[in-house]
Amino acid sequence: MRKKTGLAAALVVAAGLSLSACSSGDDTSASSGFEVSAQPRTEAATVLDRPFAKPDLVLTDTRGETFDLRERTKGRPTLIYFGYTHCPDVCPLTMSNLAIAKKQLPKADQDKLQVVFVTTDPERDTSAELASWLPSAGDPSFIGLTGDFTAIQAGAKSIGIGIDPPKKEKDGTVVSMHGAQVVAFSPRTDEGYVLYGEDTTADDWAKDLPKLIAGEKP
Repeated sequence: MRKKTGLAAALVVAAGLSLSACSSGDDTSASSGFEVSAQPRTEAATVLDRPFAKPDLVLTDTRGETFDLRERTKGRPTLIYFGYTHCPDVCPLTMSNLAIAKKQLPKADQDKLQVVFVTTDPERDTSAELASWLPSAGDPSFIGLTGDFTAIQAGAKSIGIGIDPPKKEKDGTVVSMHGAQVVAFSPRTDEGYVLYGEDTTADDWAKDLPKLIAGEKP
């Protein structure tokens, strides 16, 4: 079992998780802030003593239809990630790793799992943009959501994910600072009880997904 810590939950609620700087140029990803636990870096998951409530978000999906996050994912194993389609590295890598691991699951488990990608750049990430990007970056079954930035920022904050408004630099590149963590929500309780960092590999996901789908601790 991975190390679990009440300190992790307390820290993320108090100050938010570390942010990753993603840009539409050639800059590499960077991070700032602090670690949320003292777990070994070889461990992918942090099991929280104090799970998060699922964000109360009503946004727009890739078909342009209203998507009530709590209602539509109720009782389903759900992974939620906040990022954006113009991110050059962390976001597409996270989606790709999840897609690779998902394909290794039995068909029944694949059908149960919901991966939700909520944009941090809704001005550029329209429903059509998400519909075009997600199948190539990840998997056609992944759910893409866009909407009001303030609502998205508040929803992310409720699970300890920090998001800053996209910022245009002098050279024209657009930089978005956002927490690069994935939060896993249990199908049994609908609470976010496991946290994954941006270094989580496809192998890590392949190992943990069966347990997350069952609502168990990795």
